[in-house]
Amino acid sequence: MQLIRCYTLESKRRSLLKATSWRITATCTTTVIAYFITGNIGSAVTIGSIEFFVKFAIYYYHERLWTNIKLK
Repeated sequence: MQLIRCYTLESKRRSLLKATSWRITATCTTTVIAYFITGNIGSAVTIGSIEFFVKFAIYYYHERLWTNIKLK
């Protein structure tokens, strides 16, 4: 049996879509947790909003950096 290795490079568009999908999921989780801690929906949404934009940028650039790492 022959194993075929398929290496695909992440496109910038794919990285952007993955970052968006993950950030929506993670931000909803953060907002719910913040609500349970604060008991205030306004504070929870503010925390979630800030977290979304900061971590979106961090994730995107982290993903792009990983495309440059060559693994053997």
